[in-house]
Amino acid sequence: MNKKRIVIKLSGEVFEVGNQEANLDFPSIKKVAISLKKLVKAGYQVGVVVGAGNIFRARMIKGSEIDRVAADHMGMMATSINALALQATLEKEGQDARVLSSFSIPAIMEDYIYKRAINHLKNKRIVIFAGGTGNPYFTTDTTLVLRALEIGANNIYKASNVNGVYDMDPDKNKSAKLYKKLSYSEALKQDLKIMDGTAFALARENNLHLSVFKYSPANIIKAVVGNSIGTKISNESR
Repeated sequence: MNKKRIVIKLSGEVFEVGNQEANLDFPSIKKVAISLKKLVKAGYQVGVVVGAGNIFRARMIKGSEIDRVAADHMGMMATSINALALQATLEKEGQDARVLSSFSIPAIMEDYIYKRAINHLKNKRIVIFAGGTGNPYFTTDTTLVLRALEIGANNIYKASNVNGVYDMDPDKNKSAKLYKKLSYSEALKQDLKIMDGTAFALARENNLHLSVFKYSPANIIKAVVGNSIGTKISNESR
């Protein structure tokens, strides 16, 4: 595993514009792009998994208007819009980037092939993974873990809306304790909801090092380069 090869998951909320009509906030995306570019300059090979909650997610379907499989495919396709927005912004900032998708859309992005992704990373291009896993019933958490394993990245990062992993919901309990380090076993024992079960089991089985941190452009650098914020999860005991 290449210690300088990393994969970061960014949710769709990173791309959205508050309560306005637009679904993409390009000034915010520019800040993300600048931080990612700094990681490349620091010697990191950077992969990014993007969500699409700012556009569509399957749980928006409350009833039986459409089936789950169709809804999941819509959500995965929506990630392509965010991926292209991030790629275009990165290139505007002078950072080469490629979108690799689980779905074949050859006119605007490349098909995902793990060896192709590795080649781009070695050539200092940021690789943006679109289309989720390409299969329904899996979240972008699973995409994060799968892509990391496929490209040989041992360190994965999940940008969150809280400072890390707590022993209880910090929004409901002010005495909630933030963990700095956790083992996968401890997290399972305490039933801490860090990521979906499939992704968590796969990360644990393959001994990936997971960091969960509160998203901000500056925190991307602090989490990766400084290793100074959030919660670190691995198979090592505290």
